Amino acid sequence: MNKENLKDRSLTILLALVSIAFVWILLPFYGAVFWAVILGILFAPLQRRLQLKFGWQRNFTSLLTLSICLLIAILPVIVLSILLVQEGTAVYRSIESGELDIAAYVTQFKHSLPPFFQHLLDRFGMGELNGLREKIIKSAMTGNEFFATQAFSFGQGTFQFIVSFFIMLYLLFFFLRDGAELARKVRTAVPLEENQKRRLQLKFNRVVRATVKGNLVVAITQGALGGLIFWFLDIPSALIWAVLMAFLSLLPAVGAGIIWAPVAAFFLFTGAIWQGVTLALFGVFVIGLVDNVLRPILVGKDTKMPDYMILISTLGGLAIFGLNGFVIGPLIAALFMSSWAIFIETKPRVQLP
Repeated sequence: MNKENLKDRSLTILLALVSIAFVWILLPFYGAVFWAVILGILFAPLQRRLQLKFGWQRNFTSLLTLSICLLIAILPVIVLSILLVQEGTAVYRSIESGELDIAAYVTQFKHSLPPFFQHLLDRFGMGELNGLREKIIKSAMTGNEFFATQAFSFGQGTFQFIVSFFIMLYLLFFFLRDGAELARKVRTAVPLEENQKRRLQLKFNRVVRATVKGNLVVAITQGALGGLIFWFLDIPSALIWAVLMAFLSLLPAVGAGIIWAPVAAFFLFTGAIWQGVTLALFGVFVIGLVDNVLRPILVGKDTKMPDYMILISTLGGLAIFGLNGFVIGPLIAALFMSSWAIFIETKPRVQLP
């Protein structure tokens, strides 16, 4: 082995070690770094347009873009989270005090089912009301206890939250100001052909923008419509149901129907016909239409991934990375497909005899 190869290998090992160490020290704040990168990609076009139109310095346009991002993307999430914790705490107290009697709803629903379905529940071991009620009450208490404990744990973790929040804002400013230069340096370091590097970068940016903007628009729209119809039908805790529908709408194919469909069935089986029919029709033709029309336009068109790949990667990302996974999962899947496509294109074709 000559000296040049030894130097190259030593440098590669050194780069790998310091990169691993750098990622390791960033892990406590990976969420802040991740969302600073994502928001930087989303709002970079706005920063460039402001700079080109008004000719201001990059520091000023980056600070202005950061302020716009804070107003339209970050503060609403913080306010909604606070309201959600308060609503969840109120529901938890209602269940604990007996004001909200879930057992009565379970009993009413069981006895309102046709005999065939009651017999079917008995065959699967779900006909025992006491056990079924206990499981449902325990699940409801566990879910609402989460919101109640968040109100307490938020005070304990306030310092860490504030530190992470300001780290995200600080990094976002520099990503907006120097993002193009950083991207060029990363592309220079990647050992691929220039057209391949540009192709991967474009894919990365498109998937991030399509996934975040598309999924968030669909989620907010479906959650708002679902919360509105729940409020109109006087269903308790409409805000919690709205947030749950918005969260579940991140999953293609199933989405918010996991929430509104069982509630509509409950209305129909318990004799509240007009409420059940209204909710079912609204869910199918309004909430469902949002998913069927907006999602392919905003998500599938730019990602150019099949629905099953988006569904699997979103579920896997959520399972591994939590809420951040709804972006990380499809992003990894898109880069996986693009990388293999580049690999296949660079391999020589085998001529069949």
